This record gives sequence, C-alpha cells and structure tokens, in this order.
Amino acid sequence: MSRDDSDVNRRTYLKYVGGTAATVGLAGCSDSGGDGSDGEDGDDGSDGEDGDDGSDGGDGEELPEPETREEHLQRANLRLNERAPWVYLNRQYSVYGIASRLDWTARRDERIEAQAISVTEGEPSVTITQSSMDSGLDPHDHRETPTDNIVVQAHDGVLGRNADGDIIDALATDYERLEEGRVRFEIRDGVTFHNGDELQPSDIAYSVNRVVDSEVGIESPQSDQLAGVTGAEVVDGGVEVTSDGVNPIVFSLFASYCKVVQQDWIEARETSEINSDMNGTGPFQVVEYEQDVQIVYEPYADYWGDAPEIEELTIRAASESSTRVSQLLAGETDLIVNVPPQEVSRVRGEDTTEVTAVPSTRVVFNAMRYDVEPFSSPEFRQAMNYAIDLDSIIDNVLQGFADPTGQPTLEGFVGYNGEVGPYPQDVEQAEQLVEDSGHADAEITLETPVGRYLRDVEIAQAVASQIDELSNVSCDVEQRDFASLAGEVTSGDIENMPHFYLLGWGNTTFDASQTIIPLLTSDGALSSYREDEEVDELMSESQNLPGEN
Repeated sequence: MSRDDSDVNRRTYLKYVGGTAATVGLAGCSDSGGDGSDGEDGDDGSDGEDGDDGSDGGDGEELPEPETREEHLQRANLRLNERAPWVYLNRQYSVYGIASRLDWTARRDERIEAQAISVTEGEPSVTITQSSMDSGLDPHDHRETPTDNIVVQAHDGVLGRNADGDIIDALATDYERLEEGRVRFEIRDGVTFHNGDELQPSDIAYSVNRVVDSEVGIESPQSDQLAGVTGAEVVDGGVEVTSDGVNPIVFSLFASYCKVVQQDWIEARETSEINSDMNGTGPFQVVEYEQDVQIVYEPYADYWGDAPEIEELTIRAASESSTRVSQLLAGETDLIVNVPPQEVSRVRGEDTTEVTAVPSTRVVFNAMRYDVEPFSSPEFRQAMNYAIDLDSIIDNVLQGFADPTGQPTLEGFVGYNGEVGPYPQDVEQAEQLVEDSGHADAEITLETPVGRYLRDVEIAQAVASQIDELSNVSCDVEQRDFASLAGEVTSGDIENMPHFYLLGWGNTTFDASQTIIPLLTSDGALSSYREDEEVDELMSESQNLPGEN
C-alpha cells in the first residue's frame, strides 16, 4: 500500500466518522519508509552490528555528534530502529462509540474526563464501558490507562492538560524554574479533599515523594513518569521540587502525571483500603465500588473548579469489543472504547449512537526480551521486523485506523526522527537474518491482551501468521488477560516478563524521553531491553540539556 493510498483511507475514515479529529488526524500521518531505504541494502542497520561507532548503520558514513536535546533524542530513535528491540507496529487511533444524547470531544491522550461530558437529553447520568476495570484505586500504584480513567475522576494533579494537550493550572496556580534542578509551585487556596479536609502544600510534597522515593511508602511503578525528579518539600507556603540535572520537561511531566493524595488519609489506611476507596480533590467522589465489576461516583459538592453536569457516573468494563458495541446499541451504556473497524457503520447506523475518533499518543508494539534466546540476537530481532507487512496490517486489520511507525517516538513528538521509517517487509532478508543469528527453526509465542487495544488480538494473529510464513521460524499466539500481562511487565523484574508480547504505550508528555526511558533503557522500570549503552548515554545526556520548559 502506498503512502497516497494510506492517506486516502484515513481521510475517508475521518470524513466517515465525522470531523472531530480530521485536522489532527491528517497531521499525524507518518511516512512509510521514511529513511529512503528499499530494504535491500541494509541501510536501516540490517546487519545488526553497525551504529556502535556512531555511523549511520549503512554506508559507514559517520554521523555528526548530537548537540541539542532533540538531536540526542533523534539519535536514540535511530539507534533503536537499528537494534530493533521491538517489532514496530503503529500509532493507535482511539475510536469511541457514544450515545447521541452526550456532547463530548475525544482527547489524544485517551483520557476520559467525565467532567467534560455534557448531557443534552435524558437523565443526567452517564455510564462508561472500558476494556477492563482498575487494578486497584491507589493513584500511585498502577501503570495502565483503564485504571487512570477511573482514578482521574476523583483526583487532580499539580498541573493538568486541556483537550489539545496544552499545560494548564490545576492544584498549582503558578510555577517557575528557580535554578537548574529546582522548580517551584504555588498551591491553590480553598481546595478540600472529599472528606472535607483542606489541601495542604505538604500533601503535594508527599504525593511527589511517594512516587519518586520508595522509602516514603510504596515502590511506585510510576517513578519514571517523574523522570529525574528526586524529591519535594514545602518552602514558604509553596512546594519546591528538585531534580537530578536540568530536567527540561519537568512541568510537562507534572501536567500528565502524579495525582495528589492526602498524606494523613493514606498513612492511616492499609493497602487494601487505599485500593478500594478514593479521597481526592477531583470533581467526582466514590459512592460505590465493586472490585472488577463497577465503580459509581457522584459530584463532589465543594469541588474547587467548574461543577460537573453529570449527577451520577458509572464506569464498567467488557473485554470483548463486540459486547461493548451491543451494550451501547441497547442503551445499556453511553460511551465505549475501541469500536472495531467492522462495527463503525453499525454504530453510526443508529439514530441514538455516534462514532468519534482521534489519533492517540499511543504506540503499539511487540517487545522482545533481550536476555533470552532467540531474542538476544539483534539479527533475529531485525528479522522479526522484516517479516512483517505493516501496511497490510494497517490496511486490512485496522482498515486505516492507524499510522505506521519504525521507532518508539511518534510523529509530532519532541525527538521524532523523520529520517527513520518502518522496516519494509522482506521475507528473504528476514530468513537470512534468522540464519545469521544462529536461531534457525526457532519456535516462539507472541502473548497479547484481549480487547485492551483496537483489534489487539487480530493484530497479534496477523503478526504471528506473517512470522510463521518464514521457512525457518514458527510463531503462535497466546491470548492473555490484560491485567495479568501488564502486571508481569510492570513488576520491575525482567524475569517475570514474557519473552515476546504485544502492548501499547501512551505518552501524554509528547516527548520521546517518556517512552524511551521507561521502556528501552537499562534502568527503565518496564524495560525488556537493557543492553544498549549508547541509548542509555544519549538519554542521560538529553535529560541534562535545556528544552522547552
């Protein structure tokens, strides 16, 4: 499928579902084969060896040393394309089904904030159905979007983002960089938690420290979301946050991450209690919680911001996309995630339901553990990329609801490398690289969640089928419960991770570091790739160079 064909498919789709995301959707299209490679001469690092000396992995021409922060990030993306720790797949589109009686605009960061939903007809109650429920209600002890969508209704951050991704005030009304490695937040007055207690600057500092310092209470899986942050303290009524080095995107981090909790409330409760109730400062408070079933909220009467229009909010889950669609059409729910391509016309064909879509901040990939055979071989990992017909998967499985990628950073993000394109399918090259790797006749299994991402199982099946077509590799698919699979990946112990797995990663900071650091560096909290000193060095240096904030 050519670039032109791909653009036509996406334009047709966005016109079909409505103009909600048309402009940003077309802006997000990625070039296929952006490095100019035809896949036959190894210009993208196909020999698995080049690039260690600073060359471009192809003709041996030495690249200039990166100077700016963005150049460091771009070089890291080039290196990660050459060494292929992932099978690079696509930028996911978020496709929602919504009752016509609601007015809501989808966000690129996949966050569903019920406060932004208006009810134009019928009862002022709304039910949202996701692919899964939460993994616990502790705002600092999870790493998945379904849990975040549940937590965000009750908890605010220090800063926030609007629907366009711009940084906005939240519990902080002003912020500034005092010096290298130190920033200050001025805290909003008159804010109360749902139990009626007033927000204190010490609660902000405690929330930051609870994420970045394991001695404060928990080993938070979100520590790298505040990458570089070393701690927080109350100074003259405000909160000062320290970082190791410049930390050029510190305000962007706080706009996306670190929900604020009340120190006294957390410290007075056992882990089980913290995970079954919430006491935040957000627009909604919990009135009922049934683990793995549903959570029900009502508006918090003393919320500091604009009052929600919804009088009752319920969040439920159904792992099968067809079940979610059926529930929407039956009027049993009002907003659903991941409407599959084949169901779009069905949802739009009803007077009571609509479809809205937006290209997300999420990259979908197949990770390969570097420390186990056959994935310990760069040649084998490259072979897996050459085996895949990415355009076919996007065109036939996702029907144009995605953009191809050949690097972990999405187009439009700081650090995206426009010279690095997806691997082209080249079966002969793939088979030769398998032979070169010494792992001919390898038998591998791709583990995938069910219903978490748009057509995740079907993507995994297509990938496995194309790999299986190689003469010297066989590949099967194992379907997994998302919570179980994500739990293994977020455990912090690489030996718990599957050898080969499909996941997605949303990056709401729009900066390459917040994908590469946690997932692709030696110290990354979720990394299955811990052998590349060049990537580690590039990322370390990038975090000590000035950026946009």
